[in-house]
Amino acid sequence: MTSPTLAAARRPRSLLRTGGLFVLVSVVCGLLVTALTLPFVGGAAWGAKTARDGMASLPLEFDAPAQAQRSRVLDAEGRTIAYFYDQNRTYTKLADIAPVMRTALISIEDHRFYEHGPLDAQGTVRAFVKNFFAGGVTQGGSTLTQQYVKQVQVNAAALSGDEAAVEAATDTSYQRKLRELRYAVSVEDTMSKDQILERYLNIAYFGDGAYGIGAASQHYFGTSAKKLTLPQAALLAGLVQNPNGYDPVAHPDAGIERRNVVLDRMAELGTASQAAVTKAKKTSFSEKQVTEVASGCQSTDLPFVCDYVRRTVLQMPSLGKTEADREKLLMRGGLTIRTAIDPDTQDEVQEKVNDAVSAKDPVISVMDMIEPGTGKIVAMAQSRPVMGSDAKKGQTYWNYSASPEMGGAQGFQAGSTFKAFTAAAALENGIPLAKRYNARAKMDFSGADFDSCEGSTRVVGDFPVENSTGVNGNMDMYRAAEFSVNTYFVQLALDVGMCDVTKMAEKLGVQSSTPDRPISWYDDKPSFTLGTAEVSPLSVANAYATFASGGIHCNPVIVSKITDGSGKDREVPGADCKRVISEDVASAMDSLLSSVVTKGTGARARTADGRPQAGKTGTIDSNAAVWYVGYTPQIAGAAMISIDKERSSRTSLKGYTVPSSGLYLEGSGSGDAGRRIWKPVMEDYLDGKPKESFPTPPVDLVRGDPSDRTTSNDRFSQYGQDGRPGGR
Repeated sequence: MTSPTLAAARRPRSLLRTGGLFVLVSVVCGLLVTALTLPFVGGAAWGAKTARDGMASLPLEFDAPAQAQRSRVLDAEGRTIAYFYDQNRTYTKLADIAPVMRTALISIEDHRFYEHGPLDAQGTVRAFVKNFFAGGVTQGGSTLTQQYVKQVQVNAAALSGDEAAVEAATDTSYQRKLRELRYAVSVEDTMSKDQILERYLNIAYFGDGAYGIGAASQHYFGTSAKKLTLPQAALLAGLVQNPNGYDPVAHPDAGIERRNVVLDRMAELGTASQAAVTKAKKTSFSEKQVTEVASGCQSTDLPFVCDYVRRTVLQMPSLGKTEADREKLLMRGGLTIRTAIDPDTQDEVQEKVNDAVSAKDPVISVMDMIEPGTGKIVAMAQSRPVMGSDAKKGQTYWNYSASPEMGGAQGFQAGSTFKAFTAAAALENGIPLAKRYNARAKMDFSGADFDSCEGSTRVVGDFPVENSTGVNGNMDMYRAAEFSVNTYFVQLALDVGMCDVTKMAEKLGVQSSTPDRPISWYDDKPSFTLGTAEVSPLSVANAYATFASGGIHCNPVIVSKITDGSGKDREVPGADCKRVISEDVASAMDSLLSSVVTKGTGARARTADGRPQAGKTGTIDSNAAVWYVGYTPQIAGAAMISIDKERSSRTSLKGYTVPSSGLYLEGSGSGDAGRRIWKPVMEDYLDGKPKESFPTPPVDLVRGDPSDRTTSNDRFSQYGQDGRPGGR
């Protein structure tokens, strides 16, 4: 159907402004009121006056709020991860709606839409006569403009949860009709016919949870509004009168019957040929075409990525002053939220995690990847990828990667990966990689003195430490890191001071997952260097990404861009990238952790291409969790396998066979988390990327002052192999 010119469409409104149509409206509405309320025709004059006075008392302008639209979350490639909505609607411009859809709707609802003004006098009088003789309201005679007004009022009331307002907007009284008509006058005086039709098609409810023509087209036919065919358009046009009663999913016969009524009406009006209508009637509706678009995270393929995004959005000031305001915008504002998640990498990480551990196993596996220098979260996967409460099916509501405030659980001890923070603190204090200690197999540090943030203090209680890799004796930091020598790093931590060690961990990005025990809480506990704090895997990956970036720490970010329903960009939280350690310290850490990969416990996690890479293994006391955290200049990642304390009574992974995969765990970071998860993931991610080298560390941080290297008789020589100070 070709729309008349805007000037022609506005002619009835000119009549209204001169008063002629207003009188006609008043008289007609007076007659309608009289038909229901007065037994005598003589009351018509009173009714007309009442109607005229009633219209005059109504506001002149009709304020239509913005239509609620669904928001969507996208990965870095633009693929949809999830939707959020109170009403499943995607606003669609008229130019993107098939002409046959516009024609079908106008044919069945208001075929003279482009010819009359806010009131169709012929239709109103016809409805009045029918209602009069029927003894009640059986036919409305509403124009599309009046219907649009009604839809706006019903929609606003429904979104606000005001049931009384919903009833008032849908009652069958002539008072309501009169109110709609007055508002319709305002609408037609401020919008073109095309604008009204566009808004109507977008606000209308089409049943089965689909609001607006865009969502309805996708829901019922898996297509866009622009590609609708005649039978599809006729079916959707028929739904607006009774979206629940004619729903073709719930009531297929009624839906098809109503569609055919629309088709017959189009043939009658000549807006579709009889041949096309006959052919369209032979088209069946297949429920297989119906696509469901769920709101929220639980039913998505990436529920924990989605939930991390949701929690991020609810903290963004640019989306509202309060969390309630932000949630409202998320559910109704038509936001397009683009994330940093790389879909191919995410799939690869999830696959490798699942290859090692499945959802129903009594162990947990996690891997997170962060881009150095930007903080972008590239991938976030866990062995229980389904969000839900059915533990028997392996479901969970915990995001094992994240901190509690971002949906995480209790956290995990990270073992010897924390030795890197002690090393970095030492380097920052001028202690070189050549620093040597006599790291005996067993040493008891009970009563040893060191600096906490409150000043000089002593180890409280018993603190015996022993090595687990079989490497002991006089060594420098390289060898100690390569073989994760506990007694070396405890001596180093005590020399540096636990205040500086914990501050180093904090500024690198490590976050405690124990609410009342922030990282600073461990400043008087030398066992911190052995990884006794419970932390989130994502934060450990982020700390190592700080080494990879040359000392620039960036907050982990998952949201890269947000555009609202009007196409305006909203401010997203930046990574707040800033230097926290010098380039020299960072390059020395690269050198130290590279040696772990080339010569030490991390060798089995090394990628096959032999590119420069750094990393550290981590195994906690009793082997209850194993880690491998590593990086190249392009990417950092943390992989972990841990006993699930809530679903298993086991205390060690060593010698354990994972039920689902048959994977035999040796209880080592390199052999389990490193070789099984980190290595294949990184090989896939780095395939085709250039082999970038780490910068050369300065000589003073590698060699130091030769007079400081021979420390076999340093202050820790008193801590003998058999226990107490004195070497007994």
